[in-house]
Amino acid sequence: MKNVFILPVVACCLLLTFCSQSQSGVLFDGKDSNKWKTTGLVAVADEALTLSGAEAQAVLKGGDYQNFFLSMDVRTTPGAKGAVWFHTDPSLTKGYQVAINNNREDPEWWKMTGSLLSVRNLTKSFVKENDWFKLDITVEGHFIMVRINGSPVVEYIEPAAPYRVGANTTALLSKGTFALVSDGSGDIQFKNIAVEASGKKVDVTTQQARANDEQTDEIIRLHQEDFPVLDFHVHLKGGLTKEVAAQQSRETGINYAIAPNCGIGFPITNDGQVMDFLNVMRTEPFILAMQAEGREWIETFSQGVRDEFDYVFTDALTFTDSKGRRTRLWIPQETWIENEQEYMDLIVDKICGVLQEPMDIYVNPCYLPPQMQDRYDEFWTEARMNKFIDALVKSGKALEINELYNIPNKAILMKAKAAGVKFTFGTNNIVPEVSMLEYSIRMKKELGLTAKDMYKPKIKI
Repeated sequence: MKNVFILPVVACCLLLTFCSQSQSGVLFDGKDSNKWKTTGLVAVADEALTLSGAEAQAVLKGGDYQNFFLSMDVRTTPGAKGAVWFHTDPSLTKGYQVAINNNREDPEWWKMTGSLLSVRNLTKSFVKENDWFKLDITVEGHFIMVRINGSPVVEYIEPAAPYRVGANTTALLSKGTFALVSDGSGDIQFKNIAVEASGKKVDVTTQQARANDEQTDEIIRLHQEDFPVLDFHVHLKGGLTKEVAAQQSRETGINYAIAPNCGIGFPITNDGQVMDFLNVMRTEPFILAMQAEGREWIETFSQGVRDEFDYVFTDALTFTDSKGRRTRLWIPQETWIENEQEYMDLIVDKICGVLQEPMDIYVNPCYLPPQMQDRYDEFWTEARMNKFIDALVKSGKALEINELYNIPNKAILMKAKAAGVKFTFGTNNIVPEVSMLEYSIRMKKELGLTAKDMYKPKIKI
C-alpha cells in the first residue's frame, strides 16, 4: 500500500508498564516561561502565556512523558488557530496534535477545538472565541482522551497497526515533550498548565482488542485526507439516546448531526418545543439540524426559531396529490398511482416545488414509492434528471447522499457534481445503530468528491 505506515505488532505487548521519565507538576504558573523554549511572538502578561500570530510556539524543555494527564485553561481571540502537541520532540517531527480553533468561519470547519488532528477531527465547536475554557488530554497506554470543560470529545485507541499516510505517518504514540503552537492570525492564551505523570501498569492487549481495525476502516481514511467526517442526518429514535449516540460517535470517529422531526403529527410541533430541545442539546457534542416535515412546516415554526438550528433540511415525501389527497410516499396505502409515468412527473414537479422552500439541504432525495423502486433508473430518465438538477442548482440547496435508501443513484449524483452542487452524507436511521456511511463513501470515491464539494453547516453554540 503506497505511502502507508503500518506500526508492527510487538509480541511483548501482552502487559506493558509505561514509566514516565518526567515528573508531575506545574508547567506554567503565570509568572514566567522559563520551562519553555519559545520562538516567535510569545509573552507572559496577566498570568497568561500568550502566543501571537502564525509563527509563535513554546516547547517544554526536557519533557519526556509517556502516560500523563495534561490540563490547561485556554482562550482564543478572533483569527487564532493552533494546537497542543504531545509525544513530540523539540523540532515537532513526531507526535499527536490537539487542535485549538474556535473560528466558525474557518474553511477547515471540520477540525475544531479538541480534534485529535488527522485521526478524530471534530466538526462541533464547543466554545466561543474570547471565552476561557478547560482543555485536558489523557494518555494511558494506547488510549487517548480529550476533554473540553470536563466533557469527553475524543476517545481514541491507537491500534497495533495504525493507518497513516503522507504527512501523518509520525502521528503515533511513543513518548516525548509538549508543545504549544500558534499558526493563525490571532492570540492563543494559556493559564494553569499542569501535568500528572503516570507510571501505572496498562494492559495494552486489552485496549487494542477494543480498537478499530484501521486497515479495513474507511473512516480513518477520510480523517487522514482531511475530509469532513459528518453524518448530517441522525435521529434519536429506536432507542438511541444522546448518551449512546455520543459514545458511538467517539468510537467510530463519525461526527453526528442530530435532527428532531418537526411538524404536525411529529414529536416537535411548535416553537416552544423546539427551544426546549435546543436548550437541552446545545451543550451536547452534536451539530443540531431541523428536519422539517410536511409542506406546512414554514407556517408551523417561526423563522427566528428555525434559524436557531445549524441548518434545516426537508424531503419531498409528503405532499398533496393532483386530487387533493395528502400523500406520504413511503406508505403504499397513501400513494394513489393510476398512471405510473404521470405519477412520476408529479413527483418531479413536487420535488422542484419543495426546493423553493427556505431550507438548506434536500434529503431522502429523488425517493420513489415502494411500488416503483425496483425500476428507479427507468423512471429517472435523462429529461427528468435534468429538470431536477436545474431546479436544484437554481435553489442553491445541498443534496444528501442517503444511506437508508441508497439514493440518489450515481447518474443523478454525477449530474449534480458536474453542476457544482454541494453534498451531505446522511444515515436517516430508524434504529439505534447509525450507519458507517458505506453508500456515501462509495459514491464519494466514484464521483471523486473532495472537502470542497461538501456543504458547510452554519454552526452555532
